[in-house]
Formats: sequence, structure tokens, C-alpha cells
Amino acid sequence: MTTTIIASAAPRPPTTRTRLALLATATAVGSIGLAAGGLAGPLLAVELTGDPATAGLPIGVHVAGSAVGAVLVSRVSARDGRPAGLALGYLLGAAGAVIVVAAAAWAGLGLLLLGSAVFGVGNASVFLARYAAAATGGPATRGRALGIVLFAVAAGAVAGPNLLAAGGTLASAVGLPHLTGLYLISIGSFLTAAALLGALTRASERPAARPAVRRAAVAGTGVPVRAVVLLAVTNLVMVGVMAVAPVHLVAHGHGPALVGGIVSVHALCMFVPSILSGPLLDRVGPAVVTTAAALLLAASGVVAAAGSDDGVALLVSVSLLGLGWNAGVLAGSALLTAGVPPQDRLRAEGRGEVAMGLAAGGGAPVAGLVVASGGFVALGIGAAIVVLVVAVPVAVTLMERFGEPSQG
Repeated sequence: MTTTIIASAAPRPPTTRTRLALLATATAVGSIGLAAGGLAGPLLAVELTGDPATAGLPIGVHVAGSAVGAVLVSRVSARDGRPAGLALGYLLGAAGAVIVVAAAAWAGLGLLLLGSAVFGVGNASVFLARYAAAATGGPATRGRALGIVLFAVAAGAVAGPNLLAAGGTLASAVGLPHLTGLYLISIGSFLTAAALLGALTRASERPAARPAVRRAAVAGTGVPVRAVVLLAVTNLVMVGVMAVAPVHLVAHGHGPALVGGIVSVHALCMFVPSILSGPLLDRVGPAVVTTAAALLLAASGVVAAAGSDDGVALLVSVSLLGLGWNAGVLAGSALLTAGVPPQDRLRAEGRGEVAMGLAAGGGAPVAGLVVASGGFVALGIGAAIVVLVVAVPVAVTLMERFGEPSQG
């Protein structure tokens, strides 16, 4: 009798739908904090130093922190479960935001850079959540789960930048510099995301130990390497083009309203289509979606080169760029998940995020050099060539293995 009562009183593990809903909600809330690193960080650096040349420093260390954070979150996830790893990333991101606020109050650039690096760990949790979603269901619904969580990121992509004024009002009300407002909002969003993952942390199962013979067998398929390359090239092209596109638009006489609108449309194209492209991935398979990504990204480069001085042409270009990024990240993530056994996935996912982070860190300066030497036309053509040379062969070599969407 006693045993029966204890068993019936034990908490039931959350269902697949509940897990996915909590992951998506936590990602949506946590993604609101992303705007601080990309928008407020550069502005704070210039305000503290008076030197525009320092604007890129917070973003640089933020990207580095995100890459290191991906490794940390993946290792904790391997030991204690994915929700625990993601929650830790959010908590560290909140701590980084606190450091940045202190740096702004004490006018310390070094402290700002330290805080930006730690803040980047929260960024890693936002994007690693898509792999946790993919693990909630079976292979037949992997794309749908990936798409739902990437769609959730759209909440932060849209809401975050629009909170700059409200955040400034909040910061001023508590006696802090105006630009710390977004970081104050980030603290709340990251802590809330970590709290939402609390229930999943207690219910998650610890990953099983990895057999020693498994790694050699997986390495022979080549799938993880191709998936990581696809993710890296997709991010390289997107970040490279978008790092210089706003500057190029302003230099050709386009006003801030047009520039802001184009960037917003690009962000929407990156995340909002996931609600449709995710299920499509389940239907047609990652190889087909990889081909679509290559064509979209290449078309973006061609349109940018053909109409480099025209605002409408660039709007079309960055829209195609966002759609191509969406398809490339979904396909690369699915390939990485399907091509690696469950025991090895967390390590592979961390490597994939590090590759994306390194590509983002290198994409902006490389793009700047290309534009300086050959103009925006050269950047568009170069981006198209890089994508076609890398992504299309990946799709061709994987077509036979992943011809059926349910494989892996």
C-alpha cells in the first residue's frame, strides 16, 4: 500500500508537447536579451571612450564568449541534461549583463568587454535550444521541432531592438546610464528563461555514457563534418553581408528609416519562416533544403551585385539572405543531429555552434576588406561563389543518404 501511494504521488515527466512548449517559451523570452549585445554594446563602448573605433570591440568579445559558451553549455548538458546546460547559459548571460551595467556606471571599457564576453554565453543558450527541441521527438518531427524554436527567436529579434527607448526610461528611473536599459531588460529575460527551464532540469535524464567504438564509426560517415561546414558557411555569408550592408546603404544616401526597415525585414526572414520551413524539412529531407539554401544565398549575392546602389534591390537581397540563412541553419542542424548517435550529439552540437561563432567573428572583417578593395558588387559575387562551391556539393553528397526525411 505504501509503495503504491509513493509511486502515484511521484511527479510525472513532462510530455513531449510540454517540453517543446517550455523550450520555445524560454527561447522566446531569452532571445529578447540578444538585442543588448548587438545594439547597446557598441553604443556603450563609444559613449565610454568617445572613440568610434571601439564600437566593434563589444561585438567581437560577445561572439567569442558565445563560442566558448557553446562548449560550456554542451559539456554541462552532457553531464546534467540539456535543460540544465541551457539554464546555466542563461544565468551566466544575466551575470554578464550585470557586469556591463556596472561597467557603464563606473566608465570602465575593460569591464564592459568582460561583461560582453560573459553575456555571450546567454546567446549560446538561445541558439543551442534548437538542438534540445530536436531531441524532444523522433526523426519524423525533427524539422518541425527545430522550426518551432527558431520561430520563437523571432520574438526577440523583433521586440528587442524596439525596447531601446523603454529600457532607457527604466535605466534613467533607477539612476543608471540610459544605454544600460537593454541590459536591465536582458537580466530579466535571461533569468525568466532559466526559471522556465527549471522544471525540465529536474525531469531530464542524464545522457548515457558514450561507447568508445562509436566515434570511429561516426567519423567515417562524414555527415558531422559536412553539417558543421554548412552551418559555418551559412553564418559566414549572412554575417559578412549584413555587417557592411547598413554602412553601404547610409553611404549611398539612404536614410535611417529605410536602413532600419531593411534590417528588420532581414531579421524576420531569418526566423519567422521556420514555422513552415521546419515541417517542410521533415517532408523533403535536409539535402533538398540544403540545395534551397544554397540557391537562396547565391541569388541574394547576385541581386546585391546587380543592384548595389538601389534600396529596393538590396531589400530583396537581404530578404533572400535571411531565407537562405533560415534554410541553411535548419538543414545543417538536422544533418548534425541525424548524422551523429545520441551519445555524441552534444559534443557535435557544441562544435557546430563554435564553427558558426568563428564564422561570424571572421565574416565581418573579411567582408569589410572585400568591399574596400572591390566594392559591394564584389562582396555579392564573392558570397554567391562561396555558397555554390560549398553548399551545393554538400547537398549532392548527402542526397542519397538522406533521401528519406525520416532517416537518421
